Amino acid sequence: MFSKACEYAIRSALLVASHSLKGERVSIRDIAEESDSPMAFTAKIMQQLAKGGILYSVQGKHGGFEMSKEQMQTTRLSRIVSLIDGDKVFTGCGLGLKACNALKPCPLHNQFAVVRNELRQMLENTTVLDLTLDLNNGQTFLKR
Repeated sequence: MFSKACEYAIRSALLVASHSLKGERVSIRDIAEESDSPMAFTAKIMQQLAKGGILYSVQGKHGGFEMSKEQMQTTRLSRIVSLIDGDKVFTGCGLGLKACNALKPCPLHNQFAVVRNELRQMLENTTVLDLTLDLNNGQTFLKR
């Protein structure tokens, strides 16, 4: 449903938030390793997240990425998805048609519209902090 870049962006944001809750900055190398993402790809994603105001990039010897508690509380997954993938996941056709809509629906339109709306609600109602707390409590995992 999401692009690989979006999947990695969500994972990376959660990793940065997890480290930030412990008072730590995290490097590109560590993010790439912990998210099973290629380093160059991770760097591009992290640049997009920093430009989008999702997290901070700190330069220098003790640099890395960090996220404030306020950013964790206010950043909803829908914002990360929109930043990386645009709104296609919220508006696109389930069969990939260009002109699918309620006036001229594809065979899957009505069923897919329900799923798409539920996905939007879940992404809009879930913050980075929500998921990070479960991650830090050991209730969820990013790596098997």
